[in-house]
Amino acid sequence: MSDEPAISVLLLWHQHQPFYKDPLSNRFELPWVRLHAIKDYYDMVALLDEFPKIRVNFNLVPSLLVQLDDYATGKAQEKWVELTLKSAGQLSFEDGQFLLNNFFMANWERMIEPHPRYRELLDKRGRRSSTEDLARAANYFKEQDWRDLQMWFNLAWFDPLWRERDSFIQSMFAKGRGFTEKEKQQVVKKQIEICGLVALKHRELAERGQIEITATPFYHPILPLLCDTESARVAMPQATLPTPHFAHPEDAREQIERALQDHERRFGRRPQGMWPSEGSVSEEAAGLMSSLGVRWAATDESVLSNSMGERYQRDHHLYQAHRFAVGEKNLHFFFRDHELSDAIGFVYAGWNPEDAAANFVERLHAIRKRLSEHDNDAPVPRVIPVILDGENCWEYYDQDGLPFLRAFYRRLSDEPLLETVRGSDFLDRHGDRANLLPRLWPGSWINSNFAIWIGHPEDNRAWELLRRTREFLSEYIRNHPDQHASAPVKLAWEEIYIAEGSDWCWWYGDDHSSANDGMFDYLFRKHLMNVYAVLGGSIPEDLHLPIKQKVAKTLVRPPVDFIEPQIDGKVTNYFEWHSAGSYQPEGGASGTMHRVQSVMKGLYFGFDLKTLYLRIDFHKAPVPDILKDITLKLHFLQPAGIQIGVRFNADPNFVLEVPNQPQAPLIGRWAAAKILEIAIPLASIPNASQSGFEFMVGIEQDGREVERWPADASIAFAYPSAESFIEHWTV
Repeated sequence: MSDEPAISVLLLWHQHQPFYKDPLSNRFELPWVRLHAIKDYYDMVALLDEFPKIRVNFNLVPSLLVQLDDYATGKAQEKWVELTLKSAGQLSFEDGQFLLNNFFMANWERMIEPHPRYRELLDKRGRRSSTEDLARAANYFKEQDWRDLQMWFNLAWFDPLWRERDSFIQSMFAKGRGFTEKEKQQVVKKQIEICGLVALKHRELAERGQIEITATPFYHPILPLLCDTESARVAMPQATLPTPHFAHPEDAREQIERALQDHERRFGRRPQGMWPSEGSVSEEAAGLMSSLGVRWAATDESVLSNSMGERYQRDHHLYQAHRFAVGEKNLHFFFRDHELSDAIGFVYAGWNPEDAAANFVERLHAIRKRLSEHDNDAPVPRVIPVILDGENCWEYYDQDGLPFLRAFYRRLSDEPLLETVRGSDFLDRHGDRANLLPRLWPGSWINSNFAIWIGHPEDNRAWELLRRTREFLSEYIRNHPDQHASAPVKLAWEEIYIAEGSDWCWWYGDDHSSANDGMFDYLFRKHLMNVYAVLGGSIPEDLHLPIKQKVAKTLVRPPVDFIEPQIDGKVTNYFEWHSAGSYQPEGGASGTMHRVQSVMKGLYFGFDLKTLYLRIDFHKAPVPDILKDITLKLHFLQPAGIQIGVRFNADPNFVLEVPNQPQAPLIGRWAAAKILEIAIPLASIPNASQSGFEFMVGIEQDGREVERWPADASIAFAYPSAESFIEHWTV
């Protein structure tokens, strides 16, 4: 038995949804709180019943818990529920159009394709969803089709844990089709029941010492920006910020204090730890948290790196607790290893679950061994923080991530040199030895700045409207001092705090997009409009105008002409790739997920009459060193069944491997220096002249795919000819 001490592993799952409720109407404009409750919030914590050795930290945002309360008590009104419960025989044409447009909003590969009846209904609707397509598809749906669709949208969101443990849910999956109106009612009743169990299950495991529950400021605001939007200028000195600036540290304090009070009411004690929204910190925000009794907080390693500057040594500094002195108090910090965290969030979804869990544990041991060698003379209490979204990534995993999580927890349980810890337990043992930070960089977990939430014209417009509305409320109170504690004023303040949440600006600007952009825009402006409405004011006309520009966001830009680049690994001249098409992964962040790091920076593609050309730009250099560790795979949807693997070596030529093709290996050309350039003879790809091309690019390391671009689209074009070019390109 080794005498070597175990290294601590701090796992923190962050659970959050935007505030979808309009407090004036009590209607929920989107269904994701309810659906994630049955897919993630309960089962993520309940799974730990199987692994008593594992210790985990769960961050629960108060505004999420408030919404779960509304569902659990039957107060929530939501169109998706109403149209689920409406008799299939009574659905109007408009109801049917809503169902066809919204009841397939799930990960098709993981949540629809595995279920034959749900897949059959998707095929009947069609894979495209234009207004004309949906109107046409409605003619093919019979009453039982509508009823089965109502049922399957709700059923597919249940985590596999419920299929194992609940006999009714199990029986519905087994039945598969031909559902009844009564069964629809029962499945919605089960969902409401689960919403009420989420907080109770977390409290149960916290009281038995297996988890620590942390909190976030109540409505998930970016604390440093509430304190002063000018704080963004430290990391973004050239940014255009709102003028005049927004500076209300009293609102930041209120958001923290209310979160602590709500937590104490639900769980019997105030939280010791806090995940400030989006890992956003600053010295002023740290002072507020510390003054209100928060013991520790967490953010990303990039904030630590910027806080320490040239002194920063990743291995030595990342894997330990830190503290920032605020007067006579200390606020302790854990800084997430974003490579490990992103491995779970983005890389392992396509792996075999056992292989993924084994790989993660191997990486933990590699860190442990490096630190053990480094700390021989002066041991430091070590902890590896792994912190990420606890809900959105699982829909990309097989069975909602259940096989991976079981393999993951089982391996950690069996490792004597790896010890999962609660944050406060680690500080109880080692907090007095935490490293003192000289300063605290103002930034978030995304690129250690606040660019997601401020600086873009749309973001700045949102801050300006928020400031103006808050000033209207303050002026109203000054003019009506007797109304300071009245119900309308309290509701108006509530709407301001909701509008201060980070989720609205997440969708403004160029960083993220989803099918619900318009709804998020509307909700933000509606909360501001409600302030005027409850106080009897006149709603400014510009609040009725969308902030989000209704311009289609084209992630894949088609070529505009033939190209003929030199395959030399350099941009030889400005024009050689100027007419090529392009795809920029950083412009394609999918909705609620944001990736910190990726291998590929950009993809360019084009052709002449004989050759398909690809250019790949990478985040890191030198490119030849990167190519030693990766294999590129071109995954073709057209021609169907074609996959080309490109292995790199010292030879300027490479072999194109086409599965199940009997002909001799195909030869292409490549070169790498500042960029990677590839030339593939068009004639060498079987059947392409008949089908055209549609493909995605995958990047593999050690035989496993770690990235695929475009992540949720494809690059498509017709087989090139001199006569037809532009009209055949599609996105």
